[in-house]
Amino acid sequence: MAIRDGIHTTNYDATFIEVADDCPVPEATVPVDRGSAPSIATMQFEMIAAHPYAFTSDEVIFEVFAERAGIPADQRPAAREEYFSVGRACLRASPLGKRWGWGVHSDGDGRVAVVPLGSPEYDRLRESADVAHLKAMRSSRS
Repeated sequence: MAIRDGIHTTNYDATFIEVADDCPVPEATVPVDRGSAPSIATMQFEMIAAHPYAFTSDEVIFEVFAERAGIPADQRPAAREEYFSVGRACLRASPLGKRWGWGVHSDGDGRVAVVPLGSPEYDRLRESADVAHLKAMRSSRS
């Protein structure tokens, strides 16, 4: 997490978040919901996969939070300012990289796309010297 212009941010520029070392799947899987409401993983996946490189991490994380919290559209600008007045977990903590096998690539402008584990694009980004490399957070402490 970083602070830019006095506001906390989860955005990364030119960075590839690889799946966690303890990710249980050998290749990317579309998130599956367990209950009646869509999961955070499903909401993040649908938003990013449908619009690659259209949103920043901050936009994805806040919009998923706002939808789940039922914040009306006209109240979202103020809610977003309040939400990012403190540090928030970035996409390294997302279930996409921890459980479902999706890497997250941030371009030079901080816009994100999901990249499936097991794909040539994932392998290319994992080996690329043109991006910073981070790992999704492990699910277990061991």
